Amino acid sequence: MKRVFVAGHRGMVGSAIVRQLEQQGGYEIVSRERDQLDLTDQVAVRAFFQAEKIDQVYLAAAKVGGIHANNTYPAEFIYENLLMECNIVHQAYAAGVKQLLFLGSSCIYPKLAQQPMVESELLKGHLEPTNEPYAIAKIAGIKLCESYNRQYEVDYRSVMPTNLYGENDNFHPENSHVIPAMMRRFHEAKQRSDKEVVVWGTGTPMREFLYVDDMAAACVHVMNLDKGTYCEHTDPMMSHINVGTGVDCTIRELAETMKQVVGFQGDIVFDSTKPDGTPRKLMDVSRLENLGWKASVTLADGLSVTYDWFLQNASELRSV
Repeated sequence: MKRVFVAGHRGMVGSAIVRQLEQQGGYEIVSRERDQLDLTDQVAVRAFFQAEKIDQVYLAAAKVGGIHANNTYPAEFIYENLLMECNIVHQAYAAGVKQLLFLGSSCIYPKLAQQPMVESELLKGHLEPTNEPYAIAKIAGIKLCESYNRQYEVDYRSVMPTNLYGENDNFHPENSHVIPAMMRRFHEAKQRSDKEVVVWGTGTPMREFLYVDDMAAACVHVMNLDKGTYCEHTDPMMSHINVGTGVDCTIRELAETMKQVVGFQGDIVFDSTKPDGTPRKLMDVSRLENLGWKASVTLADGLSVTYDWFLQNASELRSV
């Protein structure tokens, strides 16, 4: 039985990976609460790896947030993410861990990247300014894994998910991403019997969304591919793999689907005085599909499951 450390097991992605591993069976899952192990503390991380004899690591721990959070705390986003990545990757190597999967983000790609975004678009242009510090940290994580592979012949892989959503998401009214923020807004408007919900922008930008349990299934699939197959479809210095649906929708379509899922009876109003952001962000997922995995959960189904979870946890989320 493999001993697997899931870093960030309480987060949306980490908890989904734990569910996936438990469902498949054959794994002994090792996890630590933040007050038990500070991943930014090099000495503590070293002691953990030396003591625990880990076989695989899923590096899902990260400081994350939406545009507001990235703009407000840029120093924390780059500093804390770099520390966690460096500590975990290096100390895993030092303790003899041969397999590691690093989770990045689609924001690693240039703001004006060719659409859909193929893995080779990395480092070909300027990043989106609002989340550049976070993106730089994630790019560093990819290159960290590649460098350790090249020098030490370990098997450290990277996956880059598109926009994720699902249970254990962050539903904070200011610091959350588009789906949880929109879901909470529609839900609260429904409770108040509001006549309308205002959505920022024109509704025309296109975005891709992936249900987090699909993401977790993709992570386990990529981690357990035999090394020959993985290397055949990647390059030593461009080894990351996009994870998404390969399908996008407009923000207007997202809002209309959300309205139906939540059961809001009023109108949707788009505030065109607010910024739209990048016109389109879609991942090219052909590399992942060639490796034998494809997303299976539709947006409507994923939103329905997420809203059920939201309702079950609404009392705890009210204070967030």
